[in-house]
Amino acid sequence: MAQKIDIEESKNDDSIRLQISELKKKADKIHLGGGSKKIEKQHAKGKLTARERIDFLLDDKEHSIEIGTFVGDGMYEEYGGCPSGGCVVKIGYVSGKICIVIANDATVKAGAWFPITAKKNLRAQEISIENRLPIIYLVDSAGVFLPMQDEIFPDKEHFGRMFRNNAVMSAMGITQIAAVMGSCVAGGAYLPIMSDEALIVDKTGSIFLAGSYLVKAAIGENIDNETLGGATTHCEISGVTDYKSKDDKDCLTTIRDIMDKIGDADTAGFNRKEAKAPKGEEKALYSKIPYDRNTQYDVKDIIGHLVDESKFTEYKAEYGKTIVCAYARIDGWSVGIVANQRKLVRTKKGETQFGGVIYSDSADKAARFIMNCNQKKIPLVFLQDVSGFMVGSKAEHGGIIKDGAKMVNAMANSVVPKFTVIMGNSYGAGNYAMCGKAYDPRLIVSWPTANLAVMSGASAAKTLLQIKVATLEAKGEKLSEEDKNKHLKEITDRYNSQTSPYYAASRLWVDEVIDPLDTRKWISMGIEAANGAPIEKEYKLGVLQT
Repeated sequence: MAQKIDIEESKNDDSIRLQISELKKKADKIHLGGGSKKIEKQHAKGKLTARERIDFLLDDKEHSIEIGTFVGDGMYEEYGGCPSGGCVVKIGYVSGKICIVIANDATVKAGAWFPITAKKNLRAQEISIENRLPIIYLVDSAGVFLPMQDEIFPDKEHFGRMFRNNAVMSAMGITQIAAVMGSCVAGGAYLPIMSDEALIVDKTGSIFLAGSYLVKAAIGENIDNETLGGATTHCEISGVTDYKSKDDKDCLTTIRDIMDKIGDADTAGFNRKEAKAPKGEEKALYSKIPYDRNTQYDVKDIIGHLVDESKFTEYKAEYGKTIVCAYARIDGWSVGIVANQRKLVRTKKGETQFGGVIYSDSADKAARFIMNCNQKKIPLVFLQDVSGFMVGSKAEHGGIIKDGAKMVNAMANSVVPKFTVIMGNSYGAGNYAMCGKAYDPRLIVSWPTANLAVMSGASAAKTLLQIKVATLEAKGEKLSEEDKNKHLKEITDRYNSQTSPYYAASRLWVDEVIDPLDTRKWISMGIEAANGAPIEKEYKLGVLQT
C-alpha cells in the first residue's frame, strides 16, 4: 500500500510541476508586452518599460504580487492582442509602505485602453479603496483604443469610472500619486490632476486634452506637443504638475521620497505573531495535489502545507465533514480557513457523503464558523475544490437550499476580509458559497489545476447533447451514435477551454494564476494590506431561514 501511495504522489508532483512550467512560460511571454522590438524603441526614447519602472520603484521586486498577468490572454486577436491588458499592476512596498502601482505598457498599442484595460484598472482601484492602500499611477497612454470606443467610453464600469474613483478616493483620504512618463491625453489627462500630487518627465511626458493635430483641426492653431503640454509648460506656466523630473529614474526616486514622508495609517487590528514555516519540505505540497481531478484526497494534507508549523485547530471536526473549518496562522497572521473536503466521508448515521460536495450539515457548520470569525475579527481564507451542493430528493427534503442560503448569507455579509484560493473545481453555486469573485474577496487566485464553470465539461456536454438530440427527435430526425460522439467531443472541447484558469484570469474572474507555493505570500500580503482599513461596519445577517 505504501508503494502505491508513493507512486500516486510522484504522479501528482510531476503533473503540477509541468503545469507550473507552462504557467511560467506563458508569463514570460506576456512580460515582453508588445515584443522585443517595441521594448527597444521604448529604450531608444530614454524610457523604461512599465515593468522596469515598477521594479525600480519597489523596495524589493521579489516581495510583491502581480494582479492580472494573464488579463487579455487570447482576446482582441483581430487587433494583435492585448498582453496583460496593456498595463501592469502590482502590490508591493515603496519606502517601506505597502501600496498598489499601475503602469501603462506603452509597448502595447502605445498604452491605449481596451475594454479589459479599464476593467483591470478599476480592479486595482477597488483593491486600493477596500484596503485604503496608497495608489501610484505611472501614466504612459495614448488614451482610448478608438476602434472599440463604444465598449470602453460611456458606461458605468468604463473609462470614466476611473476619474469618479479618483474623486471618491481623495475624499476617503487615500494617497494617490501620478507620474506622467509618456503620453497622457484627452479624458486621461484628468487622472494625474485628480491625484494628490503629479510628476512629469521632461521631454517624454506630456498632458493635454487635445494634441497638436486635433488643435489644428479644431481651432486652426499651429503648435507642437511639447509647447502645448510638456513638462516646462505644466511645471512653470500652467501649474498643472508639481514636480519636473529629468528622466524616468529621477521621477521614480522622487515618488519614493514622497512615500517616505507619509504617516502611518490606522489599522484594523488583525492578530499577528512571529511567522513560522510549515513543517517538511516546501515543495512536498506538490505531491498532495491530485493529477486526476476525479481523485479523492484529504484537504487537511493541503492545509498542513499552507499554515504555520502545519498546526490548525479544527472546528466541529466530526460534523459536516465535506467542509473543513479551522483556525490557523499563515505567515504569522491569524486566519479562519473554510476548505472543501475532497474525500468520501462517513457520517455518524452511517451515510456516505461525496467529497467536494456541500451537504446541509457542512453548509450549516461553515455558516456558524464564518459568523464566529466575524465575531473574533479573524480574516477568512476559502480553499475551493467544490462540485456544488448535494442534489436529489433526500437533500431537497432535508432543506439543502435553506442551509446553503444560510452559508451564502453569512459569507456575503462578512465584514472581515476574505481571500479565495481556487485549488481545483469551482462549479455552480459551490463557487458562490465558497466566496467566488461575485462575493468581494479582497484577493482571489487560482492554481494551474483550477476549473471554473457552472458545471464540469463532461456534465455540461452530456446535458447539451441531450437537449440537441431531443430537439432533433421532436422534428422527426435522429443522430447516429457516430454523430453523437462527434458532437459530444466538440461540445466537451469547447466547454473545457472555457473552464481553464487562464480563461478566467484573462477576464479577471481571478486576480492571478499562481504557483501553489506562492499561496502563503499572497494571503499574508493581502491581510497586511487589509489591516490598513479599519472595520467600520457591524456584522449583520438579515433574515435567515432556520
